[in-house]
Amino acid sequence: MEHYPMKRFALATLLLFTSVIALPTVAAAQQPPPPKALSIPIIGTGTGGAFSGTFQLQKFATEQGQLVAQGILTGVVTTAAGVTTSVVRTISLPAAVGTATCEILHLDLGPLNLDLLGLQIDLSRVVLDITAQSGAGNLLGNLLCGVANLLNDPSGLSRLLNSILALLG
Repeated sequence: MEHYPMKRFALATLLLFTSVIALPTVAAAQQPPPPKALSIPIIGTGTGGAFSGTFQLQKFATEQGQLVAQGILTGVVTTAAGVTTSVVRTISLPAAVGTATCEILHLDLGPLNLDLLGLQIDLSRVVLDITAQSGAGNLLGNLLCGVANLLNDPSGLSRLLNSILALLG
């Protein structure tokens, strides 16, 4: 009977060490995996030859007040003589929202029938869309788009795009 308490102590010690070692592993396993990079195929020719590869978009950021897409460019440059060179570089590319218009108002009223003390008013469906066109010479369009986009800034846009990128990964 003397060895029974010793076996209990050894078993308790083994369980204690196992749980201490397993806790960090379980905590690390519960963390979400990092988002996957979005791969964009890139193909083109230039003075140095033809390039074929991919741009792995990792995140959006702001550099000198401008929105940029940051990622890793990998691929192969092939010269006219057939010599190939591998390319792996971290790069930033300018990014922009490509619309020159902004929606100011969209109003959609269904049919309306009123009877006001014997006066009947019937109005058919009405759809009103007001869109501002920005660009050179469009003073009012530029002003209204500027007012409509007052809260849009490159850092806020980069945070939004990074959130969308994380959802895709």
